[in-house]
Amino acid sequence: MSSTPAALAVGREAGRSPERTGLAALILLSVGHFCIDMYAAGLGALQPRLVDKLGFSLTQAGLLGGLLVFSSSVCQPLYGYLSDRFPTRMFTVLAPLVAGLFISLLGVAPAYGWLVPLVLLGGAGVASFHPQASARVTHGVSAAKGRWMAVFISAGTLGMAWGPTYFSWMPSWLGMEGLHWAAVPGVLCTALLWVTLGEGPAPQQNKRLDLAPLKAVWRPLTLLYFCVFIRSVVQVTYAQFVPLYLSLERGFPVTKANYVLSAYLTCGALGGFLGGHLSDKLGGRKVIMISFLGCIPFLALFFFGSGWMSLAGLFAGGLVLLFTIPVNVVMAQDLAPGQTATVSALMMGFAWGMSGMIFIPLTGWVSDQITMHYALAALALFPAVGFLLAWMLPRTEYA
Repeated sequence: MSSTPAALAVGREAGRSPERTGLAALILLSVGHFCIDMYAAGLGALQPRLVDKLGFSLTQAGLLGGLLVFSSSVCQPLYGYLSDRFPTRMFTVLAPLVAGLFISLLGVAPAYGWLVPLVLLGGAGVASFHPQASARVTHGVSAAKGRWMAVFISAGTLGMAWGPTYFSWMPSWLGMEGLHWAAVPGVLCTALLWVTLGEGPAPQQNKRLDLAPLKAVWRPLTLLYFCVFIRSVVQVTYAQFVPLYLSLERGFPVTKANYVLSAYLTCGALGGFLGGHLSDKLGGRKVIMISFLGCIPFLALFFFGSGWMSLAGLFAGGLVLLFTIPVNVVMAQDLAPGQTATVSALMMGFAWGMSGMIFIPLTGWVSDQITMHYALAALALFPAVGFLLAWMLPRTEYA
């Protein structure tokens, strides 16, 4: 009979809204993204204390940041390829545990050489999460993809914003030797995802990487890639060096410098959320151009202004600059719908990572030569190049 418990269960399952199921996954993945990116921001916040404790140079600090970016971002396409083809949720579930454990152990490292493997292993946890999770966020969503991706990415940016405050507060409370307790949120997040997050969409049966869909859209994908690269040069390098810059060249206490970085990244999270909503109305291409052109005067105000106006310029510049984060990912997914994790990794990880791997060490070296002020101020001109690239993007339904 249709009234049996089994039949009722089937009826309830059939009547469940796909959007409701997607919303639950969005919340879980956003929580995971917050946690993961909180640890991704840990190194930048800890750099002043690590430099003071272990006595390494700005060039070495930049090299360490470049290694983190390589492990956490440049390697993301590898995890995207694997997660597109193998039926396991473990890329997402175990990531907060791995990232939290190894980043939190930086405080107990006795020498610079110990920092290198800890940074590489912590970055591996960050890298494994992003491609699979970002592909799952918009799976089955046909409308307002920009808003869904904006929520997910803004959660990560908020985690990155909270990271400097968290990794400033924990050493102040427990000391650098007790920093391993900072891994607790990562452990708890992995436990939550293990219990509640179901398996994702069925993997592709073909285990070989199919380059044909990517070759068909190589030109717009290449333009998008370099738009992300240009934005990330500013975003990643500032996130790494702003605490050092404020503490060494502007005389800020380390804790206050990390609070400023948290505020800057929080504005970036708000910018990503606004950018996703604007892209659904104006189109992605227009939002990218507005972002690149609009952030330049605010960033110039930060470096050449003073007092609270200078900081206001940094916050506003971060907000406008990060309009483009969800936009680029959704545009890439629409261009290659059969390779969503792979292209998400290219936009979120590989481009972001290559820019950081090159420009974080380079900026550290240049800072040793001409001061960090002029090295960082020069990067504020990069979005002008990004504007020209965005102008060449094709006008599609979403763009």
